[in-house]
Order: sequence, then C-alpha cells, then structure tokens
Amino acid sequence: MRKVLFGVIITLFLLLIFQYWSNRREKHKTTFESTQLIQEQIKNVGQLIVTEGHFSEVYNYKDQQNYLGDYLSFEKEALVVINAEVTISYNLDEIEYEIDEKNKTLRIVNIPEEIIRINPILNFYDIDQSLFNPFTGEDYNKIQDKVREKLLDKIKASTLKSNAKNRLLSELSKFYILTNSFGWTLELNAKPIFEMNEIFKNNLRD
Repeated sequence: MRKVLFGVIITLFLLLIFQYWSNRREKHKTTFESTQLIQEQIKNVGQLIVTEGHFSEVYNYKDQQNYLGDYLSFEKEALVVINAEVTISYNLDEIEYEIDEKNKTLRIVNIPEEIIRINPILNFYDIDQSLFNPFTGEDYNKIQDKVREKLLDKIKASTLKSNAKNRLLSELSKFYILTNSFGWTLELNAKPIFEMNEIFKNNLRD
C-alpha cells in the first residue's frame, strides 16, 4: 500500500513539474511571438508622412553699391513674386524604440525632428539695374535666403505644422492599438499610455 501511495505521490509530483515547465515554455513562446509581431508591425507603421501646403509672397528686393564714400551710388531693385510648395514630413523609419519583454513594454525613446522642405519659384518683375551694379547669382542667393526666412515665418503662423503634428500623433496611436491588443504597455516620453487620447495630450514638440 505504501509503495502504491509513494508511486502516486511521485507521479503527481512529476505531473506538477511537467505542467510548470509546460506553462513556462508556453508563456515564453507567447511573449516571444508577441515581441516578433510587435517588431514586424512597427516596421509596417514606419513610413514617411507628409503634409503639403502652398504659400505666396511678394518681396521687393533692393541693393545699393556706393563708390567714393557716399558721393556715387548705383542701385538695383526688382519686384519678386514667390510661389512655393512646402512639405513637412516625419520619417517614422527613424523612430528609436526599446522592447522590454520582461515587463511587456514598448518604449518610444526618440521621435525624429520634422523635415521642412521649401520649393520656391521666383518670378522677377520691374527689374531696375545699373551697368555698375547688375543682378548676379549672389543676388539670387540673397533673395532665396530672404524668401526662406519669410516663408518659415508664414509656416509657423499657419496650421501646417500643427496639421503635420496631428498626423504624426495619429500614426503613433497605432502603436497603442498594437501593444494594447497583446496586453503590453506603450511608453511615450517616459510615461505609460493607458488611453489613446493620452497620446494627443503629450506635447512632443512645439
């Protein structure tokens, strides 16, 4: 009878050990699969998101060359009409992240800066120049720099940057949906995100 009882105890003990290791292996397998799927989905989310806008500007360019002090001067000027296509983009392929399998956490470590591209088309009108002070490539470069400066001010005053940022946040919300579906936690700006609207409350960048 003792032998039978001893055998039953040994059998139960072995079954418990087997079940423990089976559960542990299954849990590790599930975590590994979740990690692989999260990494794959991050690659799928990674893309270049672009917001486009059009701006116009009128710029009156003047330049004066003085000779013999201020006794002799030659001026040149032109009316420049600028039409520019502007894009603001985020390259999500450059997002830096960490995957913490132990704590089932996806941490967004760094989000790339926005890329502002300005493609201006310049049209010159009412050109007035002197033989001793003609328009040159240097003038064109100066105008380009001034145009870019003015357009950047216009972009800041417009909704283009905020629209681009909202599109970025919408893309980041996909990370929340992804992690939440696997029972993981998303961390953004070192803060855990428990609701999707918390992503839009985070001030990533002005």
